[in-house]
Amino acid sequence: MVLLKFLALLFALVVSDLHSLPWFINISESKGPGTILQSFSFNCSFHTPTLELLNVQPPTTFFNPPSLARWKGIYVGQVTLSSSARLDALMVNHYELQLRFTCGSHVMERPLFVDVQRDLGHIQCASQFSSPAGEMIQVPETVTPGARLYTLLLPGLEFQGAQMSIISVQDPPYFPGPFSINEQGWLQAPSQGLKGQAEKVFQLQISVSYGQGQSCQGMVMVKVLPASSHRVSFLEQALNITIPDNLVPGSEVVQVQAQGFDLRYEILSPMPSLLFSIGHANGVVRTTSPLDLTRAPGVVVTRLQVKAFEWLQPWASAKLNLTVNMWSVNQWPPRCLPALLMSQIPETVSVGTVLNTLSCTDPDSAGATLDYQLLFHSHPNPDSFYLRDKVLEVNATLDCDTPEACFQHAASILVLDGGQPQMTTEVPVLVMVTPVNEFSPACAPRTFRVREDAQPHTVGSVAGTDMDYPHDSIEYYTSGWPDIFAVDRLSGEVHLLGPLDYEQQRLYRLTVLLIDYGQDWDPTYHRSGSCTITIEVEDVNDYAPECEPSFQELTIYTPLGHSVEVTKVSCWIPQEPQRLPFSYNIVGGNSQSRFSLQGAFLVYYDPVLGSPWPEQPHTYELLIRVADAGPSISHLSTTATIIVHLVPSKANTVATSTHRITVPSMIPLLVTDTEAFWQPEPWFVVVLTITGALFLLALGWLLCKLLHGLAQLLQEPRKPTQAVLLTSIQGIEGPIERFMEVPRMEMSPAPSSIISLHFDGRAQDSRTGRDYLFNTHTEARRWL
Repeated sequence: MVLLKFLALLFALVVSDLHSLPWFINISESKGPGTILQSFSFNCSFHTPTLELLNVQPPTTFFNPPSLARWKGIYVGQVTLSSSARLDALMVNHYELQLRFTCGSHVMERPLFVDVQRDLGHIQCASQFSSPAGEMIQVPETVTPGARLYTLLLPGLEFQGAQMSIISVQDPPYFPGPFSINEQGWLQAPSQGLKGQAEKVFQLQISVSYGQGQSCQGMVMVKVLPASSHRVSFLEQALNITIPDNLVPGSEVVQVQAQGFDLRYEILSPMPSLLFSIGHANGVVRTTSPLDLTRAPGVVVTRLQVKAFEWLQPWASAKLNLTVNMWSVNQWPPRCLPALLMSQIPETVSVGTVLNTLSCTDPDSAGATLDYQLLFHSHPNPDSFYLRDKVLEVNATLDCDTPEACFQHAASILVLDGGQPQMTTEVPVLVMVTPVNEFSPACAPRTFRVREDAQPHTVGSVAGTDMDYPHDSIEYYTSGWPDIFAVDRLSGEVHLLGPLDYEQQRLYRLTVLLIDYGQDWDPTYHRSGSCTITIEVEDVNDYAPECEPSFQELTIYTPLGHSVEVTKVSCWIPQEPQRLPFSYNIVGGNSQSRFSLQGAFLVYYDPVLGSPWPEQPHTYELLIRVADAGPSISHLSTTATIIVHLVPSKANTVATSTHRITVPSMIPLLVTDTEAFWQPEPWFVVVLTITGALFLLALGWLLCKLLHGLAQLLQEPRKPTQAVLLTSIQGIEGPIERFMEVPRMEMSPAPSSIISLHFDGRAQDSRTGRDYLFNTHTEARRWL
């Protein structure tokens, strides 16, 4: 609904000239045909507009239908006088033209008021007076001497310095006395009166000159009528009426009636009557111009003197005092400036700030008191604004930090006048409240714990808050962070990007920078905050413990009923010497559960008294698993081997083959036998294994090739020694190429019979390119 009102207002502003209707135009009575009364322009973008003249009051043909033309993208309309226009301010001084404007489906009707002003420089003599036939007037013989009989000039001509004189002869005895003309242009009866002059007609030639060379001449014929025996009278001597001031020109006010025969009516005073006229035959009093008390408050009471007289005996007459009272009719709603109140204020504006001041007047009553009411159309708090008389003020603190509490307030000011009927005007109000970035973003410090062997993942998130609307519109940035950490710009999630090392750095203190956005009317204005997050690296053992020595062989002598501490398992991590806590467990060899670990110490428990005691020594091969005792779930460990030779001993004596020797109770003797052995590193074992395998493969391949070549040589038929050698040299080219050195080795121990062969030619092998000697008889060859 608010949007529709706003669009209607915009349309009204587009056709601003029509919206300002009605028009009031003043035009001189001297203007002739073709005179432009009013020009106006307006927009009509999507349709072809029309402008029509519906009617004219009082009816006349003095006005042309309005014209309409397009000029520079706008439409210009004009109202002009027609060829028959003859304006006369004394006859009709006010016209009302009803215009209709159409633009598509939008239709608007407004009046155009035309007031005809008198032009003192254009005044002429009365039409009948200046006509060739002249003016005929009838007066009774009982007329008062010196009485006004006729008015030659239109009122106002006297101010132009007009000079009037009767130029015709007025000689007695036909004339009882001379007629005279005063400076107002009144033709007056002779001072001797007209008694006894009944039925006479006096012709008077009159000359009038005025202005600069302007003059007119005319004739007035005065016919004297005998005294009438009839009496003209009104039923009452005074009449009071009340009329509204919104009557259009030509409206009937009242009809006066007198008693008499063939009566005529005229207004004696005021003369001329600017507001009223009377029907010459019917006595109907009508308005001749708008009765607008706003423009002319002095006409609230008008007193008229009306004369009724017989047409043939004008001296038989009667007078009536007519008082016309007017009351103001409320016709126009209040007019306000500006027609639309628009304001843009920040949400931090203080209470009491003046937004707009409205100026309104009542066209019907200039000094009337108007009433103002503020009406809200939008959802936000209606107490946000306050209308103090004509001033719109901020009434409450504006807050844009809650949803739908800001940005636009739509309202209207209803202006009411005190007339009857009451008229109102509604002024739209649109207040744009712009957000202000008032609060800085903030976040609470947080601590995250991350294992040093953790893979890249999301460590946690920084929860930033901002009280400005829209809430928590925050971007997160790093400030001096190492490359292994990053923060997501929008979500605030902290990501681990690289490996951690507890031994190099155990604690990270990182600063997160928070910057808000989209919370201020100025998009470039931001506020920022920061907080610190702590990342604690949890230690995870990277290396397995090493025991020194990793292999022990011990022999112990244990008396019955005693416990013996066998040895201490000494282990450590060379790369992390500070890591001391280890866990020890016997994982093998403790078949009779006679050994246990107390920390790093291996303890032997003898059997309880009464249990069978072994007579022979016994050997235990114990496997002890040593693991780090850190927080890691998968512990790294090593295994130490301890071989214990257990030799039982009796309580008091030792038997020998020859004699019994009694010895006191023996103190257990611990003999430690340490054997050194080499235990290579696992990586060395892997490399050595791979190297050996590759060597064996290469050796096998080489042997295979040699055997294959030897097999081909053995498959040839046996010949004498020299034939075998020469054939192998001449015919088998493949083996010669593969085993180039073999012929040489075989040729060196060759018999002397072959060496002593005679070679009588030399040639070059076509395939190998080598030179050789040959015997043409035996075809033997020898390679060079």
